[in-house]
Amino acid sequence: MEKRDAYLKGPTILRGKMIPKQTTDERLLATGDDAEWLHSDPWRVMRIQSEFIEGFGALAELGPAVSVFGSARTPETEESYQQAREVGKLLAQAGYAVITGGGPGVMEAANRGALEGGGRSVGLGIELPHEQGMNQWVDLGINFRYFFARKTMFVKYSSGFIVMPGGFGTLDELFEATTLVQTKKVRHFPIVLVGKAYWSGLLEWIRTTMLQAGMISDNEDDLLQLVDTPQEAVATVLAAIAKDREQQ
Repeated sequence: MEKRDAYLKGPTILRGKMIPKQTTDERLLATGDDAEWLHSDPWRVMRIQSEFIEGFGALAELGPAVSVFGSARTPETEESYQQAREVGKLLAQAGYAVITGGGPGVMEAANRGALEGGGRSVGLGIELPHEQGMNQWVDLGINFRYFFARKTMFVKYSSGFIVMPGGFGTLDELFEATTLVQTKKVRHFPIVLVGKAYWSGLLEWIRTTMLQAGMISDNEDDLLQLVDTPQEAVATVLAAIAKDREQQ
């Protein structure tokens, strides 16, 4: 029998004809032509509330952690996969849990490294219209329906972010975190990009276009730190965390 696609909807696994045509996020953001939303949207608040309660309950005793972001499309043969694996291992050996999106690619690599380093491996999954699932290296996994609930968990339970090469999803997490630091919604903590060849163009654009156009302040282009190795990434994050603790 051929392997059947699986669709994760919160804690529920659906296959075949049970797979919905819309995600929960898509239905939440849809606008209706009638008053049907008046009856359904208030009840969605209860589901949203339950996701926050479940996430807070599962992660409350996690301890110090660092989130690792990156592409779900990265194969094991790529250098960034092996780098993420080493990042996860080094963080675990330093006493930090590793939090990822729980999927394949870079996320799988970081979770795998965390286990190999004897640490805690956490995956925060999300309901998507295509198969993804929780990778096998996750010890503690939570599946979310709503992106905003999931993002809250990344920020609340992390002491820093390490960002590997990735696509739109990675950029979304990267710039949302950067905005929270910029606006002082969270205290300053490190956001480290790994891979100079991949990220240098973006940072150059920030400094030569955004900064020169006055869209950001002089010191805000330093919110993102660029390194080239897993060792540098982990050392940078740990040094910033230690400095922040000294200043408290």
